[in-house]
Amino acid sequence: MAKLEILTYPDKRLRQVAKPVTEFDDRLRTLSKDMAETMYGAPGIGLAAVQVDVAQRLVVMDLSEEKNQLRVLVNPEIIKQEGCISTQEGCLSVPEVYADVERAEKITLRAQDINGYPFEIEADELLAVCIQHEIDHLNGKVFVDYLSRIKQERIRKKILKETRLAYA
Repeated sequence: MAKLEILTYPDKRLRQVAKPVTEFDDRLRTLSKDMAETMYGAPGIGLAAVQVDVAQRLVVMDLSEEKNQLRVLVNPEIIKQEGCISTQEGCLSVPEVYADVERAEKITLRAQDINGYPFEIEADELLAVCIQHEIDHLNGKVFVDYLSRIKQERIRKKILKETRLAYA
């Protein structure tokens, strides 16, 4: 397994719209394992393939304290949503930035597993928020897009400044 580079906002590659996965092969399994290792090492609770510059509809996540309940979602789509909840979110692609974002409170998700078998799950609370956040990535959207233009610009400048300082 290999740790992958996580793209950082405002990298334009984060705006890629991921294409559906059509081949459920060893390459997909290796990618999902590498993404999981990258997510755990970051550390994070979710990672979309777009965040590691792979434009495929693939997400890994693990909300457990022990980090032993990895979920792999292939071609995920929300088929039902209800309610509204505001929670503070962060993102591996937007390091050290947290903001309140409104999302659906409950969702029903349709996806495929790593072998291509379809399944559905109903999710609420943190799981629902995380799924929506990661699917946004697959659609070329970052959580800061929900914030005001002024906040987005402030975050962009902060991250660019920190990047320049890191390489100085």
